[in-house]
Formats: sequence, C-alpha cells, structure tokens
Amino acid sequence: MRILYLTHYFPPEGNAPASRVYEMSKRWVRQGHEVTVITCAPNAPAGVLYPGYRNRLVQRECMDGIDVLRVWTYLAANKGTVRRIANYLSFMLTGSIAGLLVRRPDVVIATSPQFFCGWAGVLVRWFRRLPFILEIRDIWPESVTAVGAMHNRRVVALLERLERRMYAAATHIVTVGEGYKGKLVERTVRPEQISVVTNGVDADVYHPREADADLAAHHRLTGRFVCAYVGTIGMACGLDVVLRAGRMLNAKGRDDVQFLLVGDGASREQLAQQVRVEGLDNVLLVGRQPKDKVPAFLSIANACLVHLKKRDLFATVLPSKIFEAAAMGKPIVLGVAGHAAEVVQRAGAGICIEPENEGDLVAAVERLADDRALGLSLGEAGRQHVLQYYNRDTLAQDYLEVIHRVCGSEGTPVPAVSRNTE
Repeated sequence: MRILYLTHYFPPEGNAPASRVYEMSKRWVRQGHEVTVITCAPNAPAGVLYPGYRNRLVQRECMDGIDVLRVWTYLAANKGTVRRIANYLSFMLTGSIAGLLVRRPDVVIATSPQFFCGWAGVLVRWFRRLPFILEIRDIWPESVTAVGAMHNRRVVALLERLERRMYAAATHIVTVGEGYKGKLVERTVRPEQISVVTNGVDADVYHPREADADLAAHHRLTGRFVCAYVGTIGMACGLDVVLRAGRMLNAKGRDDVQFLLVGDGASREQLAQQVRVEGLDNVLLVGRQPKDKVPAFLSIANACLVHLKKRDLFATVLPSKIFEAAAMGKPIVLGVAGHAAEVVQRAGAGICIEPENEGDLVAAVERLADDRALGLSLGEAGRQHVLQYYNRDTLAQDYLEVIHRVCGSEGTPVPAVSRNTE
C-alpha cells in the first residue's frame, strides 16, 4: 500500500507524536509498504531549527526507507497563543497542499497533536476522495482550556464545532487509549468508528543496562538516588511540584536524593530560573537532549517520574513515558490519575501519587531510596508487562490491520480494533 501520513512532529524531534509516527512508519516500510510523511522542519519545542535543516518551501529526505517531505511553516515556540496558532495554521495550509501534489496514496492518516494537522488530512481527503484515518492523541480544544492556555469563549466554541466536523469527516478514528475513546463517544462519535492502538516501546532500544557512569559523573549524580523526569516540560506537566518536593527534602536533610529534569518546553525556563533563585541544588534541569541519548539518561535514574496537572481530562491520558521507563526496568512514580494509574497498578510497575501533591512525591521517592529492592521488583514487573502488551512491533501490525480494513471498506463501517487486552 501507499500510505500518506501527515504529522506536525517527526524525528529528529524526540517527543511522543514524532516517535509514534516514525516507529509505525519504519515498520510498515519493512513490510514492503510505501510511506510518505509530510511534516515541518524540526524545531520543537523552542521554535528554533535543528542543525542541518532550513525552513524551505519544500525539502525532502529519506529516513529508514520513509519518504519524508518537509514543508514551510511559520516557526514558533511551544508557548503563547497567537504565534503558535499561526504555526499550526501554516502547516495546515502547506501540509494539505503537499498532500494534494504527492503521488496518489491508498490512504491518508493525519495525527494530533496538532488539531489543524487533522484538518490538513480532512482537506486532502475531500479533494482527493481518499479513505481517511484521523489519529487522536489529544482532545482539542479541551486540552488547551484545561491548562488555562485559552479563555476566549467564542474562539473555543468555534474550535469545538470544527472539532466535531473533523471527527465526522474521518472514515475511521484511531486513538491511543480507552480514555480518549470514551471522550470521543461523549462527542457523538460512534464506538464502532474508533480503534484503540496505544503507544508503546521499542524493546531493542529501551532495555535494562548498566548506568552510564560518565554521564552520571558529568552531572555530579554519582552515588545519589536519582528520580528523573524525561520528556517535554510543558504547561500540562505541572512540574513545579518537583520544586516544592525539593524544598521539603532539603528541609528534611535528604541530600542523597536528586531530581533530574531532562527536556525542554514552555515551562522549562521558568522552572530553571526559580531553581537558580532559590539555590535548589537537588533539582537539576539539563535541557533538551537528542532522542538517542534518552536511554543513557534513563540508565542513571533510580526511579522515573511521570506527572501531569490534576485535571479531569488528564485522567484519560496514557503517557508514553511509562513504557520507556518500564522497558528499562525503572520503577515509576506516577502523578497521573485515571487510566494511567490503572495500568501502572495492574502492572505492579510503580507507586501512584496524587497529582500536584509534593508530600506524596516526597514519600514515594524516600520509600524507593530507602528500599532499593522494592525499586528493582517494581521495575522488573513493569518491564515484563510492557513487553507483553505495549511492544511496537505488535502495535504496528494492529494499526496496519486497521488501515487494510479502511482501504477495503470505504463507505461502510470499519470493524474497530483495540490493542488493550490486559
């Protein structure tokens, strides 16, 4: 088959949507399918081009057999409102034009985030009369209003109407968790129109390994209990809880415990400035790192923090950080309620805490620091669980089955697939 995949993010960007599209696409290519990805020049999250790239009208490259077509967009950092919307709209325009000009595919897939990337897929579907799979990784605009990034009620109402029209335009919808599926059904999407194919992990890349001693020494972490957060440091993450926990640990004299924040995003500079002002030497921010360096940073962690703000919407989320940490045998400290907590508890992979509760965070970290055998036990249980249920190879095959059904069933209901068989 010829598969056209529209995505706002793609490697060398290392966020979850970029990784998902890349991991799925390269596996489909290995099976003999042709995959064209239309995306931006890499610039997330700072809005600054990565070395070796230019923001040209069109530039093409081949990555692991994937035909990658990068189109011009208005560059903007992942913060603020007006410039970010200009960034999203510009990709909707240039991405949809590119989708109209490439060799005719058998199916078009468009993935969120971002919302307007989904609309680029709608436009390509309408003009080329193609089967269309809408991939929902974020409920927009609710996810934006949940963190206080948008307040204009008229704009929100308009976006909600566009949201429902986008769902109606899809031949089929693929989402990444049962919680998201429930949200879509609330928005009058038929359950049989939705398949769940979760995120997962590449077990060849993420696996238990010796701690990178040189990396630990470079960041002065040797001999300390390291609780690491690795990923986007955005508005939804609520990582000011780490600073509050750091203060509590200092007050208790626990200088053996260190928080390590690896990544970039809208909230990183504010957090870094606060750490500098307060002299919180038990909180270290190291900024964005190349994706291939992530396993090394996870190797020096004794536990991994996964955290989101305490919002009803986030109870539907299943963060991909869970899978990477668990695959490397690391116990998880989870500050996400709902579906994610159910998965971690079922797997026996970590300790669940109340989101934004620094007391809970300190208690969990101290417990793991004082009982290293517990951490090893939780880490091994989590690893076995993700290898069984969240392996990228199996998930890519599940997704491919959905694509085959969509291509063969345009105009008729497509049987849903659910890769959530725990």
